[in-house]
Amino acid sequence: MDAPSLPDLDNVLHQPVRTRIAAFLAARGEATFKELKKELDITDGNLDAHLKKLLASDYLVSTKQPATKGRPQTLFRLTPAGREAFEEYIETLKRVLSPIFNIHEDQ
Repeated sequence: MDAPSLPDLDNVLHQPVRTRIAAFLAARGEATFKELKKELDITDGNLDAHLKKLLASDYLVSTKQPATKGRPQTLFRLTPAGREAFEEYIETLKRVLSPIFNIHEDQ
């Protein structure tokens, strides 16, 4: 008997740091680079690389905020396409994991 095929996971979101960025922004709405760096506890370079990947995929949008004290801040938020992709990613994970953890669609 052939095993059922697994659904494809979004290659952009199926990376732990990018999944965490999307989850944080989905819950919070928007965040600065500094806030993301602190929350994720990663280096500037690592965060920058992951943000660039999400921006290039049109999953994030960034806007510059004028400086109030010190340097201008860049705010990041999910685009509608990014939010939809994240929600689809979570649903796909549920389908993949449901036989293992006995997850039901109504939960």
